[in-house]
Amino acid sequence: MKVCIFGAGAIGGYLGAGLARTDHEVSLIARGEHLRAMRERGITVLKDGTSYTSRPNCTDDPSALGPQDYLIVTLKAHSVIDTVDAMRPLLGPNTTVVTAYNGIPYWYFHGVEGKLRNHVLESVDPGGRQWEILKPEHAVGCIVYPATEVVEPGVIKHVYGDKFPVGEPSGQVTERLTALSALLEEGGFKAGTLDRIRDEIWLKLWGNLCFNPISALTLATLDIIAFDPDTRAVARAMMEEARIIAEKLGVHFRVDVERRIDGAGKVGAHKTSMLQDLERNRPLEIDALITVVQEMGRLTETPTPTLDVVLGLVRQRARVAGLYPPIELLKPAPKPAKSATG
Repeated sequence: MKVCIFGAGAIGGYLGAGLARTDHEVSLIARGEHLRAMRERGITVLKDGTSYTSRPNCTDDPSALGPQDYLIVTLKAHSVIDTVDAMRPLLGPNTTVVTAYNGIPYWYFHGVEGKLRNHVLESVDPGGRQWEILKPEHAVGCIVYPATEVVEPGVIKHVYGDKFPVGEPSGQVTERLTALSALLEEGGFKAGTLDRIRDEIWLKLWGNLCFNPISALTLATLDIIAFDPDTRAVARAMMEEARIIAEKLGVHFRVDVERRIDGAGKVGAHKTSMLQDLERNRPLEIDALITVVQEMGRLTETPTPTLDVVLGLVRQRARVAGLYPPIELLKPAPKPAKSATG
């Protein structure tokens, strides 16, 4: 089986290191010093006080690999649209595209019932480029629960978690889904199959859409955001707005808001990915986590007042840091003309 991981950073490298220990043909797409280190020394994973090193094929040239059985996309969501053309050589008629990144994926409304069937979400897939090139019918969803960190080029520290549950947009348990689950399990991960993948996407997103921007605005870690009454209230309000949207779209949450916040807080003094990106001067993952929820609010005619305020603030925070596209500023209203008698 040919498997390519596109975007072999912390999560992609961790996945690749595990899968490379199997008998499958595993390739990683990466760049920069991290790529050079992996080529020279392999990928070293630090986990539970021990370490192991794997040596998958690593490259920055997708055209050298050819069509894959599974293309696992582990880029940050906002990076996918800029690299989707580069994925073309990896796509064959039977390639399964696994969206292993945070936020709402491009295929979200593929095949759903109702007026939003096959609707393209502009905030995550501008112009429908992913829909056109990756094809929604080729997609399988994957929820990323582990936390990992590249501590130096070629070296990945595992912080917590091993779960990568997967599911078909249709809810069916297909041959390609069971094969993917078995592949991930063989690599040492927990990868159960889900018949309601959108529920799990929203459960993960539920925390990301509030904890990430609040952390970028306040510089606080998860435990502080969750258990400080002020920031907890903001997170709760954003989550309640999102819950109404999701439930209008048929999503069922298996935990309530308070339990979800408590669960995040119990992780401890962990910096969210958005705060880490801000500190490292990397583009912030705003649109797939927050803007898209606002867009879905408009589609379902659901007010999102708290989310709108936090979104406006975190966009401005990112723009000031040069980490989010600039916009044309509003011009002041012209002064009223003086009257002849004035």
